[in-house]
Amino acid sequence: MTPAAADATRVGSTAGRRVRRLRAAVWTDLDDVVATEEPLEIRLLQEAGGAIERHRIAVTMRTPGHDFELAAGFLFGESIVTGREDILDISYCTDEEEPQRLNIVNVTLRPTVTFDAARLERNFYTTSSCGVCGKAALESLEIHGCTVLPHGLAVPASLICRLPGRLREQQAVFARTGGLHAAGLFGADGALLRLREDVGRHNALDKLVGAELIDGGARMRDAVLMLSGRASFELLQKALAAQIPIVAAVGAPSSLAVELAESFDITLLGFVRDDGFNVYAGGHRIADAPAPE
Repeated sequence: MTPAAADATRVGSTAGRRVRRLRAAVWTDLDDVVATEEPLEIRLLQEAGGAIERHRIAVTMRTPGHDFELAAGFLFGESIVTGREDILDISYCTDEEEPQRLNIVNVTLRPTVTFDAARLERNFYTTSSCGVCGKAALESLEIHGCTVLPHGLAVPASLICRLPGRLREQQAVFARTGGLHAAGLFGADGALLRLREDVGRHNALDKLVGAELIDGGARMRDAVLMLSGRASFELLQKALAAQIPIVAAVGAPSSLAVELAESFDITLLGFVRDDGFNVYAGGHRIADAPAPE
């Protein structure tokens, strides 16, 4: 597989802009920095009958960089691939007119990988107005082979409370722009294993999961996922596919995210601060938590 690191720094994740700022009734002209946002198209390539079949499966707005990880994580989260062995190569699209099109990523699958091409018409749960009820969404996850997570990992509450600060300390682009979401993977000892940022919170998690997948994926089953924003159904679904047992978020979870966590025994924590958090599901993984009343 093409190393994901090759695309990590190919385009700046920020852009400079001249702005006018009003503070305390005083106007000032100054240089500012904003997070870069550009479209990325993900395509699937696969050999069939001696020819290469191509499928356009998604276009997402993202922060450039770590594009290969984003593509791998997206495919894994949608159950199109089940491991790094399903992917032969990831590369930027090339053609005669443009030697390297940095807004299109080609993912070449092994010929033996099977998938439903019709489902690649973006029949995913991407908006709150998609019309899919909670029951149908949860049943869909079961159909795609998602299973209840083992109990295994348990961490103290004090460790969870430290994670938002550690996440913010490592958000290099957010520190300059204030405009990016982050997803961080932490070990049972609280050590940061990996962090990814993006203008889209789903993209940040896809990049994180994709990077772990490319490296083998073993660490995710014994780790804590820390989200810089709210915990939506889509993010919990991606965590479930990656078998991450604990999901903590600075913001609130949605009702369907809580249902998913309860159904698959994910520990879901919201409003995480340095002095506490809310437990919405899976409280047994908080080692020092008292029994519920």
